[in-house]
Order: sequence, then C-alpha cells, then structure tokens
Amino acid sequence: MSQKPAIPKGTRDFMPLEMARRNYLFDTIRKAFKKYGFAPIETPSFEKSSTLMGKYGEEGDRLIFRILNSGEKLKKADLAALDEGKLARFATSLSEKALRYDLTVPFARFVVQHQSELSFPFKRYQIQAVWRADRPQHGRYQEFYQCDADVVGSDSLMYEVELIHLFDEVLSELRIPSFTIKVNNRKILSGIAEITGEGERLIAMTVALDKLDKIGRDGVEKEMREKGISEQAIQAIGSLFELEGSPVEQLGQLKSFLAESEIGMKGIEELEYVLGEVQDLGLRKAELVFDVTLARGLNYYTGAIFEVEANGVKMGSICGGGRYDDLTGLFGLKGVSGVGISFGADRIYDVLTELKLFPEETDLGLSVLFLNFGEKEERQAFRLVHELRTYGVDTELYPKAAKIQKQMKYANDRKVRWVALLGESEMEAGQVVLKEMSSGEQHVYGWEEFKKMMKKYAEENHR
Repeated sequence: MSQKPAIPKGTRDFMPLEMARRNYLFDTIRKAFKKYGFAPIETPSFEKSSTLMGKYGEEGDRLIFRILNSGEKLKKADLAALDEGKLARFATSLSEKALRYDLTVPFARFVVQHQSELSFPFKRYQIQAVWRADRPQHGRYQEFYQCDADVVGSDSLMYEVELIHLFDEVLSELRIPSFTIKVNNRKILSGIAEITGEGERLIAMTVALDKLDKIGRDGVEKEMREKGISEQAIQAIGSLFELEGSPVEQLGQLKSFLAESEIGMKGIEELEYVLGEVQDLGLRKAELVFDVTLARGLNYYTGAIFEVEANGVKMGSICGGGRYDDLTGLFGLKGVSGVGISFGADRIYDVLTELKLFPEETDLGLSVLFLNFGEKEERQAFRLVHELRTYGVDTELYPKAAKIQKQMKYANDRKVRWVALLGESEMEAGQVVLKEMSSGEQHVYGWEEFKKMMKKYAEENHR
C-alpha cells in the first residue's frame, strides 16, 4: 500500500486564496519599503555553515538547519570527534552548508562581499523565506517568511525614528486596529549588568530576559540563578520589572539606577532622543512603550531594540529588530554600523486572518469567465478573451461546451467576479450577457460597449 503524501511538520502548502492574501500582505510591505527609500536584494536560501554558526548565540545555533554533505565529501566526516563525544565538531564535519536562520547575517555577508559596489549608507529590503528547527506550534513555523529593511553605513539615530514609523505605516495600512511597539536599548541592559556586577554574564542575562513572555518572571529568575547570576543582582534586576509611568518617566527612574554606568547612561540618552523625535512627529495608530525587560536574544544587537505585538491577539511578537554596530566585523569589515527591522509575515497573516482584516477583493479570483456554448461561439469568445487580456483584464474561456451547471460550478470554485455568456442569439446580435456572480444581476452589452467597460475596469483596478 502506497504511503499517503505529506509535508514536514512546521511547513505549509498555500492554496490560491491563501496566496492572494499573502501577496496582498507582501505588496503592502513592499510598497512601504520603497516609499522609505529601501532597495531590493536577494541572497541564497543556504549559506556556508561558517557564515551562520556562532552569530545567534548557543540557542540560535541549535535551531539552524544544516545541509548534509553529499558524495565524496561525506568521507571527510570526523569520526574521531564522534568517538570522543564532541558532537558539535562532528556535525560540522558532516555539513559545510546550512539553510539561513534569518536575513540579517546573510545581509552582513552580502555587504562585506559587495562593499565596492555599494553606496553607503545602503538601505535594502528583502522578502524571503528562512528556516528554524523550532518546535512547530501556533504562529511558529520551521519555514517562514521575513520581510526585512536595514540601513548599514550610518550610526545616525534618525534611522531608528524612521524604522519605528515604518512599523506604524505598514501595520496601519494592514488595518490592524491596535498594536504596541516596545523599545529598549542594549546599552541599558549592559549598564544594568555592569551596575549589578554581572557584566561578564550579559548574554546569559539577556537570553533569560528574552523568555519573560514565555516562562514569566519566576522562570526568568530561576534561569538566571542556573546561569550563575548572583541573588543580589537578580533582586536588583527584579526591581526594574516594576517601573511605572510614561516612557520618559521610566527613563528618569532608570537614570538614578544607572548613574555610575557610562554605557547605561549612553543608552538612555539614545533612547530619549528616539522617543522624543517619534513623539514630535506623531504616530498613526501605534502605542510606543519603553520596556526595560525587552532583550531580544540575538547576540549581535548593540543599541536600540524593537518588538511589536498586536493587541488582543495571542500571537507574541509580530515584528522586531534593532541596531548592530559591528555585525559586518564578523566578516572582516570593521566599523560599519547598521540598524534594521523585520516583519514576521506569517504571524501577521495569522493576525489578519483571526481578526478578519483581509479586504474582500483579495478573496476574488478570476475577473471574467466566458462560458462555452459550442465551436462557433467558442471561436468568437476566444477573440474577446484575447482582446480583454491586452487591456490587462484577467480572463479565460471554459475549455469545452460542457453542461452549464458544471461550468457555473467551476466559476464558483474560482471565485469569478463576472460570467460572460455568448450564445447563438448573442452572436447574431453582436452582444454579451454579463452576470455578476455576487449579486446574480445580468446586463446585456454590445461587443464594443463591453470591451470599453472592461478596459475602464482594468485601468481603475490595475494602476
């Protein structure tokens, strides 16, 4: 008995309706990226393992999909490492390539490799799939799309302000009714680690804090203890969970805590500028909040960090990002600051689906379907189909003179907007009967009038 075909867990097939909605989502994001001056690039779906490994922290490295070497290269496997129990070294010997974990590290590699061809500051956007060997669950997939916008070659805080407005622009255009943009600065977290005497355990602290929404405060404190962070430091950090008031007021409270930390005070200064500029310019819908516990687990962030949540939806963050001052330095190009954000397209799609926010027009399929009444009628209908296509109207002719009931079922299945009827009597009169499927209304048009109407429809709907 043959096995029923299936796809791996954490991946999905997309039907035509889903693709129409996804294209609407991608087109909305792409339009905003272009408006803000970002240029498109693409990078390969897989990179050298050495490009990716060690850039995301210990937990991130475990989620990278490795690609097994093939052919003669398999003979290079380090069996001694396997015998010695050194599994990481053994895995590396089996795999020289890996699927990309995100778009940011490959972008850093891209900048270094093509630096002589780029003008700085370089603003790029990228909409492509990424892969993570995470446990599949609602809103979390092993294959998913990221929509990134990054600026490299400038340390201007103007770009942080711009990217916050880009979040606001895209999510407002997608009609998400309420969403929160959380901001923090990794320099502030470095200052907290310094003041509490845990400067050498900054990564352990931020990794634990990054799990706050998953394991709660008690879980975060437990993990910090397990990582060797002192009880005194944990208590001091815990007091910061209770900051109250507006972002400006919270930063004021934090200043006294970080007064002796130069890097911490620098983080506050940067954040005050960003928050002040955003407040002066105003936002369309977003609520902007300061969250001192926001950490973003990725090790390469060095300045501002962002995370966005849709309010009233159990989804977690739908967007994120931050500044990375020397990510290109990992590939030999020092002193190139960058900042970027990422829209989690799949999570945003799920939010739009749950809240029923996709426009009705995304659910429409074919604009016009000509029914087939026989050989003579088919010939004339096919000529009208051809002419409508030259106007930009998506249209087709049913391929044979089947029963009308069968052809109409096909029209319903394809979510056709109009059905065009061109039978023997219409042929003799030089007319077309046009039926609107949503209302059932029918109108009779002469061929020239019909073509003129369809041309106008194309111009109005495909600008």
